[in-house]
Amino acid sequence: MAEETIFSKIIRKEIPADVVYQDDLVTAFRDINPRASSHILIIPNKLIPTVNDVEEQDERALGRLFTVAKKLAAEEGIDQDGYRLIVNCNAHGGQEVYHIHMHLVGGEPLGPMLVS
Repeated sequence: MAEETIFSKIIRKEIPADVVYQDDLVTAFRDINPRASSHILIIPNKLIPTVNDVEEQDERALGRLFTVAKKLAAEEGIDQDGYRLIVNCNAHGGQEVYHIHMHLVGGEPLGPMLVS
């Protein structure tokens, strides 16, 4: 079984976070170390450690990541100029928290690659 992460505690509101969206499938909150003027993490409420752990039954929640990203991009006013959606997988992919998450990043020109 996957180990709980800090994201699990954010979902349950056990630790503070700037939550901008939450429903029964996903939670979205502002990154505490933003890489652009708009940087929001969108996570499934179910703990899925990496993309390699995704199962067919996770498709609804993972699809919701994209519809919530679209909604939040519009609310942030970055939908027309553009934004980037990033999902990292494992250490070489840059994943730091092992609870799958999508970064919604924008609000300024990002260039050809977002550097960490």
